[in-house]
Amino acid sequence: MLSKLFLSSIIFYFMAVGARAETIHYSIRQMGFDGQADMNMVGPKEYKGHKTYLIVFKAHGVNYWDEEDIYLNPKTFRPVYVLRDFSLGAFGHGKILEDYVTSKGEIIITKTDKDRVTKQIIHNTGKVDNIYGLIYRYRHQGSFKTGDTVKMTLPTRVLKMKLVKQTSLKIDKKTYDAYFMQSQPPKYKIWFDASKNKIPLRITGTIGFINSVMTMTSYEE
Repeated sequence: MLSKLFLSSIIFYFMAVGARAETIHYSIRQMGFDGQADMNMVGPKEYKGHKTYLIVFKAHGVNYWDEEDIYLNPKTFRPVYVLRDFSLGAFGHGKILEDYVTSKGEIIITKTDKDRVTKQIIHNTGKVDNIYGLIYRYRHQGSFKTGDTVKMTLPTRVLKMKLVKQTSLKIDKKTYDAYFMQSQPPKYKIWFDASKNKIPLRITGTIGFINSVMTMTSYEE
């Protein structure tokens, strides 16, 4: 008989097939902090004893840079750990580790600024989403039918994401057939390419620390 560990490895492998490795490059506009961003689906990764999918998000501009290592539950695409390393010029810099303890309904946030370490615990959070994890979950599990709704749970509020319509989106000189999704209230907007990969062409909303508009410039699979 196959061991439980071997079966677990096999299941994890086949789950990983759906989350293909890819890198999406974006231009980013955010209140004077214009720059570039990369969203890289690395794929299966073990972290602190957890089997996860790893997304690495990097953004940089003249006066800032920001890197997030986002470790997702491979079944739900919800965050298990998020490790952030950032510098916002005069606004500060440091590292943040978010530990999502779903069994206790807690998020443990550890901030490191030079030699100063602080810890905060957010209680009664339930199953919290990450915007990038939600995007990947919908790309792999969503129906992409007009009127389709998805709940996005944030630490302080719950939003409903709705696929509003199929439309067109012009980026530079190319026009894409796209699906348009928007949250209620309208905090986030996402345009997905209507091709088989359902690439997020444009993402607007609170991304990182401030409101941003990310527009795809190129795609690598």
